[in-house]
Amino acid sequence: MKILLAIDGSAYSKKMLAYLVNHDTLFTPSNEYTALTVPVAVPPRARAAVGKAIVEKYYADEAEKVIAPIDKFLQRHNISAKSMWRAGSPGEVISKIATEGKYDLVIMGSHGNGAVASLVMGSVATQVLAHCKVPVLLVR
Repeated sequence: MKILLAIDGSAYSKKMLAYLVNHDTLFTPSNEYTALTVPVAVPPRARAAVGKAIVEKYYADEAEKVIAPIDKFLQRHNISAKSMWRAGSPGEVISKIATEGKYDLVIMGSHGNGAVASLVMGSVATQVLAHCKVPVLLVR
C-alpha cells in the first residue's frame, strides 16, 4: 500500500503517528510511505522583495523543522519513508500530490475545530476531503 502522511509538525500530526503505531495493518515496513509537509506560500510581492533564493531557503528550512522529527520517529519504528515538501495552499497541494502520485491512502491529523470554525477559517482537512480523489483517514 502506498501511503501519504500529511504532516504539519503539530500535536495532531504526532497523534496521527501514535495511531499508526497502534494499528499494525497500516504501519508495516511493507507499505510505502511518503511524509509530506506544505509550508504556506509566501505572497508574490514579498517573494519579489526578498528574492527567490531566500524564499526557497525559507521553505526548505521550515519543511526540515517538520520532517526531521518525523523521520526520527519512523526510523525508531523501522519504517523507511520518503519525505517531501511543496509550498502552497496545504489542502490543495496534499490533494494534488495524493492524486498525481497515485497514493492508496492519505493519513493526516485533524484539529477537529468543528463545523462553525471550519466555515469561518477553513480547514486543511476539509479541503483535502473535498478535493482529494484518494481515500483519506483523519485522526483526531
